[in-house]
Formats: sequence, structure tokens, C-alpha cells
Amino acid sequence: ICKMNKDAQMRATINQKLIETGERERLKELLRAKLIECGWKDQLKAHCKDVIKEKGLEHVTVDDLVAEITPKGRALVPDSVKKELLQRIRTFLAQHASL
Repeated sequence: ICKMNKDAQMRATINQKLIETGERERLKELLRAKLIECGWKDQLKAHCKDVIKEKGLEHVTVDDLVAEITPKGRALVPDSVKKELLQRIRTFLAQHASL
């Protein structure tokens, strides 16, 4: 229990530092740009249209759609994008080692 608490506390501290420095926003913008660049956004948009067509517009709620596309959306993020983001976070953490 103590380990989980420490992990949660560390994540909260890192997140707070990312927000304070503006790095979180920069990372979000980088991610957004990379996902558009690699066609991820278009793929997900097409998948949404397919789900709506399959189930019928009047039978799909936003929550249904989110539940349906989230796993596919995560799976479609290219490894190169994940690696780049992870590297940026590691670099940030190395520069703020006092955390």
C-alpha cells in the first residue's frame, strides 16, 4: 500500500512540475501534431464513422463511441510517437532531477 501511495505521490509531483513549467502543454501540442502527421486522427475519424454507420446514429451515445474507439485509438499510436514522447519526458525529468 505504501509503495502505491509513493508512486501516486511521485506521479502527482511530476505532473505538477510539467504543468508549472508549461512542458505538459508543449508535450500535448507535440503529440497532437505527430498524431495528425502520421494519419492517426484520420484513421480514428474513419473508425468513428464506421461505428456510427454500423450501429445507427440514433443508437450511439458519445460514451458508447468513446468506449468503442479508445482501445483502437491507443493501439494505432505509432511506436515512434510513443518513444519520442517518452524521451522528451525522460529528458525533462533529468533536467529536474530534484523531484
